[in-house]
Amino acid sequence: MTRWDEILTLPVQNPPTLEFSAADIMWSMVVGWKDSMDRLALIPFSRVNDFVRGESNNKDCPTRFHVEARRRRPPTMNCKPKVDGILEYILYWCSFGPDDYRKGGDFRPSRPFAEKRKTAAGRPNTKRGCTCHFIVKRLIAEPSVALVIYNHNKHVDKKGMPCHGHMDKMAVGTKAMFAPYISDELRLQVMSLLYVGIPVETIMQRHTEMVEKQGGPSNRDDLLTHRYVRILERKIRRSDYELDDDDAISIDIWVENHQDCVFFYEDFSDTDTFVLGIQTDWQLQQMIQFGSRSLLASDSKFGTNKIKYPVHSILVFDQQKNAIPVAWIITPNFAHGEIYKWMGALYDRAHTKDPTWQLGGFIIDDPLADVRTIREVFQCPVLISLWRIRHAWHKNLVNKCSDIEKRSAMAKFLGDAISSICRGGGNVELFEAFLQDFVDCAGFLDYFRALWFPRLGAWTAVLKTTPLATAEVASAIESYHHLLKLRLLNETDESVYWRADWLIHKLGTKVHSYFWLDGYSGKDSFSRYWRSEWSSGLNPWRQGLQIPDSDVTIEGNCARVVSQKNKEKSHVVRNPGSEFALCDCNWSRKGNLCKHAIKSTKVCRDRGLALPSLALFRYYQALANLVHCPPSDTVISDHAMAVAVSVKTQLDAVICTTNCSSSNRPVFQDPQLASKPRESKIDETNTENGVCTSQSKAASGDEVPMNQGSRARKKRKSGNANGNSEDVSTYQDSLARKKRKSGEASDNDEEASTEEDSQVYGRSKSRKDFADNEEFSIDQDSPDHEKKKAGRSFDDEGTSGTPIKQRLKQKAAKQPLD
Repeated sequence: MTRWDEILTLPVQNPPTLEFSAADIMWSMVVGWKDSMDRLALIPFSRVNDFVRGESNNKDCPTRFHVEARRRRPPTMNCKPKVDGILEYILYWCSFGPDDYRKGGDFRPSRPFAEKRKTAAGRPNTKRGCTCHFIVKRLIAEPSVALVIYNHNKHVDKKGMPCHGHMDKMAVGTKAMFAPYISDELRLQVMSLLYVGIPVETIMQRHTEMVEKQGGPSNRDDLLTHRYVRILERKIRRSDYELDDDDAISIDIWVENHQDCVFFYEDFSDTDTFVLGIQTDWQLQQMIQFGSRSLLASDSKFGTNKIKYPVHSILVFDQQKNAIPVAWIITPNFAHGEIYKWMGALYDRAHTKDPTWQLGGFIIDDPLADVRTIREVFQCPVLISLWRIRHAWHKNLVNKCSDIEKRSAMAKFLGDAISSICRGGGNVELFEAFLQDFVDCAGFLDYFRALWFPRLGAWTAVLKTTPLATAEVASAIESYHHLLKLRLLNETDESVYWRADWLIHKLGTKVHSYFWLDGYSGKDSFSRYWRSEWSSGLNPWRQGLQIPDSDVTIEGNCARVVSQKNKEKSHVVRNPGSEFALCDCNWSRKGNLCKHAIKSTKVCRDRGLALPSLALFRYYQALANLVHCPPSDTVISDHAMAVAVSVKTQLDAVICTTNCSSSNRPVFQDPQLASKPRESKIDETNTENGVCTSQSKAASGDEVPMNQGSRARKKRKSGNANGNSEDVSTYQDSLARKKRKSGEASDNDEEASTEEDSQVYGRSKSRKDFADNEEFSIDQDSPDHEKKKAGRSFDDEGTSGTPIKQRLKQKAAKQPLD
């Protein structure tokens, strides 16, 4: 096998970590130039920078790799491409080499060295002759794959001695013990603090106090200098968003200078519209960390009426359930055909970084969103959040209706209408009745009729068919929307709002810095510089959960919640337990979901004074529909029914434990009956010998009322009473196969097997699961089943199973069993 045949047959390795080093890769030895052995491996070309960063963060010898040489082949080639042709060649070298500026060291003639000159090239602690380097080749045969050749992987000089790091005795007490530059994390921290207005002196003072507290410098970041911070501050001060008088040209220049932050870009053309997707490395890390097996949410069309192009934010939720933006999409058109392009690029960017990344669900806030595209790209369920419609109606009710009692009645009517639609009992006619009942509130009705009435058809259709997100998610998205408004739309000169380059520049600098500092643990050290743009503490949902139940008093259609800052003051919440609860606090007056409304709603539901949340109802509805309408495949059906009923049982147990002391009514209601109580319960199921069977109370000897039997049991009784010949023939074939397998079954054994097979037949008939009867017979002959059968009570003669066995035995006795 030739060299390139052997190289191209190597596996492409893609470790599922944000960064990876040579220790995370399996290296192969292939014959190279002059019969030497090359140590090489294949990785995705898009992850070369991750490998460089991971290799730089070597604990034993921290360093930084720089591009020593690079060659690119032009895109158009006249010659025929070869199998060993190279599109791109990159030579990465340790920053402590290849020149050696130490006394007696060698350096290249093209780099003149003056010992007395105190420049970066003349410092002996920066160039120490390190020979560690590797080569990256992008092949014509596989442009998406990078060939990494790493023959010199030791940080030693030409003499083979350690030249920097902790292994170098001559580097002790100098900067050569650490990496040559500060880490990307510290640089991002300093830049974020500078962007939000923290002075250079304050940053250095806090940094010096931290280093002294830990007992001196222990890594390169501890050696941060005042000069370096001042350089960053000067760079920020001199930066300008207006790179050109023409807005479009200015955007093109910005995109060219910030390729690492752009995951999708498409300029205006005859067929396409302008689309720009922004995602920094930190945002990508948050997306992979908090989005895997979790939720992504969409805050669409922010600033539609104030800025040139609206902003579409993609959010994840951290451990405290705070929303973090992981991508910003700027485009004037959110049509169905456009969303597929940037959403696919966003998914590919995350999946390339972590091949195991998979999304658990996507939350939308627009009924016209392209749900099919989202499901196709992310391969996950789609949910919808009511936060946008509730926020808009709440805010305008407060602004356009001054009468508190009338405002409360209107909010309750709207909340009941939404609840009725989500539970399957309402439609658009409810809102027509709303317009007729409150004709005296002309201000809000004019707004509602002009802006929302044309959209209610789309909202009604989506609310009836799409699962709902919880109020916790709505509270988090609402808080993010408020913070984005404070941090973005705070310019004194409002004329800049109509330039897209200003929007892009501010999102990538100041707004990004604020959201990064939200998760920075040391931000309390700069509390004296906090302004309204800073975020501190828990979100309203978490704050509401911390209010004691004793501080909530329910008084008819109102709830009184004691203020946590001033115990002598309380807030009045109207319509507690409704989706449109109104509070008299400042946060609620702005149209937001406040902690007092959240807590009062929770107390009402715990005490049985309000129905379960719409999100929980729709979740239970999905489980119930799954049980009533199982998939056609038997294995999927058994597994799905077992999981669905198990989850339902756990939910009933948890919620009933909470409500048993105050309410005896059922927690859930049948989705087909809406507000009416259920007439029959779904039987719990378990898996027994690989087959999902139905457990009833009769199995344990308890009496079961006939009106509480499941639909499957009723169908089993009526279906087996007819006793058609086709079912008996199937049953006889099963017995015949079993007899041929055993060969020596006695008459008593045959009769016992007949009873057991009839039970399995009845259960499979009730589930419409026509599995192979031979597998059932084999399962019934197992020792475990015989033990279970021997210990089972025979008090169920009054159930529907006994006459089935008797009729089957009579029919089997009339026909010979071959």
